[in-house]
Amino acid sequence: MVSVDRQASGARLLPQRTRGRTREWAVCWLGAWEGDLHAKRRPCTMDRGQSSPEPPAPVAPSPSVIAPVRAVVRLRHQVRLLRKRRPPPPAVAPDPGAAAPRVHQEQPQFFTFDGPVERASRPARKRRRRSRLVLYPETSRKFGPRAERQSRAQRCLLLLVAIVGFQVLNAIENLDDNALRYDLDGLEKTLQRAVFGQPAAVGRLVALLRDYLATHVHSRPLLLALHGPSGVGKSHVGRLLARHFRAVLEDGALVLQYHARHHCPEPRAAAGCREELARRVADVLARAEAEEKTPLLVLDDAELLPPALLDELHGLLQPQRPPRFHNAVYVLLSGAGGAEVTRFVLQNASRAGRADGADELRAAEEELRSSLHTLLVRQHSLWEAAAIVPFLLLDKRDVVNCFRDEMAGEGFFPEQARAELLAAQLSYYRVAGREFAVTGCKQVVAAVNLL
Repeated sequence: MVSVDRQASGARLLPQRTRGRTREWAVCWLGAWEGDLHAKRRPCTMDRGQSSPEPPAPVAPSPSVIAPVRAVVRLRHQVRLLRKRRPPPPAVAPDPGAAAPRVHQEQPQFFTFDGPVERASRPARKRRRRSRLVLYPETSRKFGPRAERQSRAQRCLLLLVAIVGFQVLNAIENLDDNALRYDLDGLEKTLQRAVFGQPAAVGRLVALLRDYLATHVHSRPLLLALHGPSGVGKSHVGRLLARHFRAVLEDGALVLQYHARHHCPEPRAAAGCREELARRVADVLARAEAEEKTPLLVLDDAELLPPALLDELHGLLQPQRPPRFHNAVYVLLSGAGGAEVTRFVLQNASRAGRADGADELRAAEEELRSSLHTLLVRQHSLWEAAAIVPFLLLDKRDVVNCFRDEMAGEGFFPEQARAELLAAQLSYYRVAGREFAVTGCKQVVAAVNLL
């Protein structure tokens, strides 16, 4: 067993000894030929066993060994010449943050086939500096850069909003200026003071006028139809409207009052009345267009107008007409539908006295306007574009106020007892504890004239 182990260990050590002797032989030959090829070569003898103390005789190297050595020496000589001719690289500023690597002087250098011109033509790579992250404290508020928060787009947007707001404000002011020309607030106060028992009709009438007169340019004229029984104040409202518009327009020619019984009585031909009405309306509208104002045309006793005049009025209201025909206010005073209004008042007399009947009364008035509109459209198509304003029956208290106002106008002292005595002489509808005058205030003027 011992002999076998020794043989195995000797076998493992044999290659290492052989490699060491080969390396020593190669170093000896390279040192001899690299230093001085013409010097006397030193013999290097290697034996597998122990080296002999006596130097052996020099043996000339064979050509197969000298040729590779010469080639290696020639290559090294050429590399040294190329490195000497190569221009020095540009100096790079050292980065103070990064530590300069230590270059070992004995670090091997590798040979490349690139010439000095090709290496100099390559651009030097710039080292990119890594951007540092900006960290904000948790407790502080984070603000963006000033240039990003105040950009030109935001300024242009703010300027555009300001311009649009200014234009809207200017338009609203123009609307107010056009409505102020007609003094509708003063008209409303006058109607509320002079017209008794018709608060709903006065409110609706002023609201329609205010909405229409807010602008000067329109697509079609405004047609107001005031309907109700006799003596409820329709003609009185027409006179008040004409008086007010003459005052605010400062031109009486822009207000036309047409009475069917006076301007077109029955014996007169309807064709002539139609031509006269068309001519008078055209003159008023042309004058109003020149002055840039809205005229007022009041037609009383419209239920007595012949069909030819109703057709002419219907033609004047068409949107196909020239623009000057679109800017006008027509007021038709008619007793048509008076029976419908009387029936409505008598049926809803009990709702007016209750506190919770206001909403029901408004809904009933809306139904009354709808029923009147349906009834009038059956008579003529002129009423299709009309805004219906019904005038209700007058209570006995309203009749007393009519007497007092007329007495004050005629120069009599408006005594309450005397006015009540005169009002008691009239006939009334008595329903649910209330009294409604049959003829309204129509006989008040005649009764006061007898005093």
